[in-house]
Amino acid sequence: MIKVRNVTKNFDGFKALDGLTLSVEPGSVYGLVGPNGAGKTTIMKILAGIYRADSGEIAIDGESPCENPKIKNESLYISDDPYFFNSYTIKDMANLYAGVYSNWDWARFEKLREVFGIDVKRRPVKLSKGMKKQVAFWLTLSARPKALILDEPLDGLDPVMRRSVWSLIMQDVSERGMTVLISSHNLRELEDVCDHVGIMSAGKIILEKSLDDVKGNIHKLQIAFKEGFPEELRSALEVMHAETFGSVNILIVRGEQEDILRMAAAYSPLICEILPLTLEEVFIYEMDTNGYNVKDIMI
Repeated sequence: MIKVRNVTKNFDGFKALDGLTLSVEPGSVYGLVGPNGAGKTTIMKILAGIYRADSGEIAIDGESPCENPKIKNESLYISDDPYFFNSYTIKDMANLYAGVYSNWDWARFEKLREVFGIDVKRRPVKLSKGMKKQVAFWLTLSARPKALILDEPLDGLDPVMRRSVWSLIMQDVSERGMTVLISSHNLRELEDVCDHVGIMSAGKIILEKSLDDVKGNIHKLQIAFKEGFPEELRSALEVMHAETFGSVNILIVRGEQEDILRMAAAYSPLICEILPLTLEEVFIYEMDTNGYNVKDIMI
């Protein structure tokens, strides 16, 4: 559904995207994560047709989104700071969307009115950041897009509203096969909804896998020995990060779980177990491995 291949983008000599390649399958939820300045917003604005790539290939449903009314009619973008016309009320904005997007659904707009509970006579520009985000989702989901591009979209929403919005999004993914590309720093939230994840750094994807596969070859190993950690074992393991708490060692190790446990067992540890690893931890240690300076990480 969404294909990006070898895309570059420069701003006044700064390379925001450096040969970026990613792929989002139809009807899936793809989480794009990375540090500030990695290029996440840039690629989303290119997919939304706001920016034009300097080079490379961009396609949504097989077509370029740039100056393409058909693709823009079916693909909606919600930024971290949604824009609304200064004098427009929510109802005015709904009328505008209804005139622009062919899949606009007035029945759904009225139904979502009960979810968001905001008076349609109010002007979005006068609302708080969180309420503006609610209006953006209200309008966008009423337009029934085939592809939804979200850049830090839930920032500012309270926990109850976040859950409600995610429920609506996942309903559209399940029932209509909507494709979602979302950028967020809330990795624990993405962990609950994403099928695939791409980790960005310096304008490139450094890791792109299904959520299960992302965690599949990185493990948190808790291990202790009677007389200290054998240096031979430490050298044999591909250790990404290590901490010691008394006689207990916590290691973030890359490799196959069976191989890690087999190598560890050869040294007769007092305890040896694999602990659950979160997407947030995977992200931190991948960034650390790729030169992004992460200090004082608490496991």
